[in-house]
Amino acid sequence: MAQTAGNKAGEQVPTRRDIIRAGVGAGGALFVVFGIPSIAKVVQADAGATARPAPAPAPAPAAAAGPPFMPSGFVRIDPAGTVTLTMPQVEMGQGTYTSMPMLIAEELEVELSQVKLAAAPADDKLYGNPLIGFQVTGGSTSVRGFFKPLRVAGATAREMLIAGAAKTWGVDPASCRAEKGVVVHDASGRRAPYGELVATAAAVAVPTDVKLKDPKSFKLIGTSARRLDVADKTTGRAQFGIDVRLPGLLIATVAASPVIGGKLRSVDDTAAKAVKGVRQIVRLEDAVAVVADHMGAARKGLAALAIVWDEGANAKVGTADVVATLQAATTQSGVVAERKGDVDAAMAAAAKTVEAVYELPFLAHTTMEPMNCTVHLRKDACDLWVGSQVVSRARATAADVTGLPPERIAVHNHLLGGGFGRRLEIDFVTQAVQIAKQVDAPVKVVWSREEDIQHDIYRPYYVDRLKAGLDAGGRPSAFHHRVTGSSIMARWVPAYFKDGLDADAVDGAAGPYDFDNLLVDYVRREPPAGLLTGWWRGVGVTHNAFMVESFIDELAQAAGREPIDYRRALLARQPRARAVLDLVAEKAGWGAPMPKGRGRGVALLFGFGTYVAQVAEVDVSPKGEVRVSRVVCAVDCGITINPDTVRAQMEGGIVYGLTAALYGEITLKNGRVEQSNFDNYQALRINEVPAIEVHIVSSLEEPGGIGEPGTSGIAPALVNAIYAATGKRLRKLPIDGRQLAAT
Repeated sequence: MAQTAGNKAGEQVPTRRDIIRAGVGAGGALFVVFGIPSIAKVVQADAGATARPAPAPAPAPAAAAGPPFMPSGFVRIDPAGTVTLTMPQVEMGQGTYTSMPMLIAEELEVELSQVKLAAAPADDKLYGNPLIGFQVTGGSTSVRGFFKPLRVAGATAREMLIAGAAKTWGVDPASCRAEKGVVVHDASGRRAPYGELVATAAAVAVPTDVKLKDPKSFKLIGTSARRLDVADKTTGRAQFGIDVRLPGLLIATVAASPVIGGKLRSVDDTAAKAVKGVRQIVRLEDAVAVVADHMGAARKGLAALAIVWDEGANAKVGTADVVATLQAATTQSGVVAERKGDVDAAMAAAAKTVEAVYELPFLAHTTMEPMNCTVHLRKDACDLWVGSQVVSRARATAADVTGLPPERIAVHNHLLGGGFGRRLEIDFVTQAVQIAKQVDAPVKVVWSREEDIQHDIYRPYYVDRLKAGLDAGGRPSAFHHRVTGSSIMARWVPAYFKDGLDADAVDGAAGPYDFDNLLVDYVRREPPAGLLTGWWRGVGVTHNAFMVESFIDELAQAAGREPIDYRRALLARQPRARAVLDLVAEKAGWGAPMPKGRGRGVALLFGFGTYVAQVAEVDVSPKGEVRVSRVVCAVDCGITINPDTVRAQMEGGIVYGLTAALYGEITLKNGRVEQSNFDNYQALRINEVPAIEVHIVSSLEEPGGIGEPGTSGIAPALVNAIYAATGKRLRKLPIDGRQLAAT
């Protein structure tokens, strides 16, 4: 998911009074609600009035929710002292189910174990992401978006509980304090657990300006807390969308047109209906589904179908056609994304010019949990059980397909077995609801791995042209980056696709560097109709970091300069970027001699509010075989909530990025995706994973994202290391060992 800009000059910043509301809900629970006024008007109800329950989360908490405010989330404390956070964000392995409760627990002065979670229902007004404007988990925005609102909510609840206890005891609130879920009056020795204070606390005035903790006083934030979701995932109790079991549930699996954009012409289902356990054959415009008692029967029935496809206009399309179109487009001027100084004049006056064209392929997401969605459609209501990064969009597509009003659609969101941007899409939800319209029972639709890879929504194919003019000292006096590829924004959020510019496609297109004369432009070229492109872990930065950091190495070579020193000279106004670069050089032992066939490469990026530098060490055999032996990573993500999660995300991102750089490529032949499973769309094996070191810079800056930067920096570090080892420059991924073999 692409990033959006923060508050612009002149915009009104919400006060804490705007953000916080509190009261007593049904069942005697104290709730604290936070909201962003720009997303939804916050309405304050009388704390003593009878409350209408908010939409029930899934799974619903034991006690009812608070009154019908219009926030983006709420915190509830029940009479037992349990704190429940209705989670607006989803957990897909990135640690939000631990880091976000840590924010509440820190300010509320409770143990992390006291905070329970309930998944938020679909509701953009109540649970919209403050940085994006609607309910979405993506773009590494979860902690960045909710860092302050959650802390303010926790601090407000804490102060109200203290005030309630002080009122009961007839003492000055300043003489009381909170610790571990208890309010304490040291002078008298009196103590009251939070649960005993909820009714009294809700009756006091809501603080208008609570004081948040100084980071020096943090007890939980900045510590490596154990992940709250690990135990259930280890024992198998964790429930993903694919685990749903319902009475009378049927299972369906699907075959869509093997040719991109193709349609169903006819199908002979005689043999399929003879398979034991097969209940029904469902025909869609571009797919066929077999509905059965279990997956074995469904798959056997699907294999027995005799399907005739209308292959359409793409029956002869191949990867070469896509690439030729993009390459031609790189010679055309694009929509200006950023301009500084006079690039043309500086280029004309340069002592030397360097130009290169880089190419990145389509990439699939290959989440470990294939696409799936369970639907129970009745005449007047519809329930979905799914794992989605965009819960409200899942509800919206179900409403569109069924014709039911959105309030009659219930989305029960689950843990995600990998997202990486794939579950920002709703195509599989739409298809499942279309199938359910023809099935008189709850039905779980599960894609096979082959269906998942061959009908993914792929990371765009990019062909970028970069050109720089170097002065007599080798410094870039002009820098031009032309990005050429499809626009995800134009399809996904048309409102952000303005004047032909896709802001995500050019994100990071100049790196973190200081250029006196700069031009970034964008040329939109779409692939064949029916082949959709979408966000992939790292979004725009993941492709631009490869282009820019590979090219910066080329400029250093042309200038006769050492790669890290060359970068340092371009970072005079970027102290945080320079600091991570210096740290990674130190920890990697940059400059130490390497044996023949081994090399080090570096890459630096700024994205998602985070600075990352990586050094890769590689060995290249005489046959051109590449093995990555070590990766050193330095990261400045501002205030670190959970260092263990930061390290895990950097490690996971590096492995995911290495997989793509070494093996990842979706190719087309006769309109068909050639890859189908992990035998020909290879993942990095455990014996191939390098030693990975992650070093975190201590910082008091606002938190940055950590889910995607690790993925974005590893590919350029890898190709730069290959150049250091072999003297051969690669400008296209994945790595082609044939180009590296000794001649």
